[in-house]
Amino acid sequence: MQFGSLPIGPGAALAPMAGFTDTACRAMAARHGAAYTISEMVSAKALTFGDKKSARLIAGGGGGAPYGVQLFGAEPDTMGEAAGLIRKYQFDFIDINMGCPAPKITSSGAGSRLLLDPDLCGRVVEAVVKNSGGKPVTVKMRAGWDAEHVTAVEAAKACAAAGAAAIAVHGRTREQMYAPGTVDVNIIAAVKAAVAVPVIGNGDIASAADALAMIRATGCDGVMVGRAALGDPWLFGEIKAALAGEQPPARPSLWVRMATMRRQIYEMCEEKGEWTAMPQVRSHALYYMKGLKGAAALRRACCQLQYFPDVDDLIDRVYAAGNR
Repeated sequence: MQFGSLPIGPGAALAPMAGFTDTACRAMAARHGAAYTISEMVSAKALTFGDKKSARLIAGGGGGAPYGVQLFGAEPDTMGEAAGLIRKYQFDFIDINMGCPAPKITSSGAGSRLLLDPDLCGRVVEAVVKNSGGKPVTVKMRAGWDAEHVTAVEAAKACAAAGAAAIAVHGRTREQMYAPGTVDVNIIAAVKAAVAVPVIGNGDIASAADALAMIRATGCDGVMVGRAALGDPWLFGEIKAALAGEQPPARPSLWVRMATMRRQIYEMCEEKGEWTAMPQVRSHALYYMKGLKGAAALRRACCQLQYFPDVDDLIDRVYAAGNR
């Protein structure tokens, strides 16, 4: 699979997730076999205003895998200007957010709100492509806004015609948010049939079997994994093996699981500083506790993490709870 001239290897992509897919998270996913990674969403308008916090979300790369910077916004001129401003950073492609359901994003007309106007979707892509410096431009969208506005096919056609190199489709409407079991694979299949560029299936992929089922049901060219990979980067290796028809790698031991968590948290602290990183660490640590004995007490301990040494105390608690 290729995004324009950019080759993409086999496996699942790491979906962009605000508050999660920072440099350390992307590097961890890449080390475990992610086909590509994408930054947390970055405000195009904030970039044009010179906001340093938004700029910091871009730096750090993809950990060795192809890396995209995701921009959000609703004004073609602003999106185009932002695409030009970020060209000084190291990345492989630009991704446009047309899927975020959060009210603070959609209230500005951005994210999944764009899907109410497929023509505007195309104009946004056109502006970003024009200013991308030749880097491929991709789009991540939802099935539509609500049951009365399932516009993914129309929006995808407009985006592809405007120069999008690939389109990822989350098979839920904005109205459905993240309700489990609501992904409509028929929408993803319809987008795949409607455009000539690669289509990536997204939504409810929590195992290698889910990834294979998505590809069989939709004919999509690849898959994208989001929250299921948090605390479980080994999922990328499992999906990659399944796509190659190989036996899955062994699941990690508890020691490996805890060491991996510790490394990711250490890298977060190195990148951002302990004071900034540790409040964010709590959410990541919660995912690593999933399925362990004494999970309720361990979750409370995660929420109390303040300094990096507290991570070792948390790991001690994991073993003290009888986990082996």
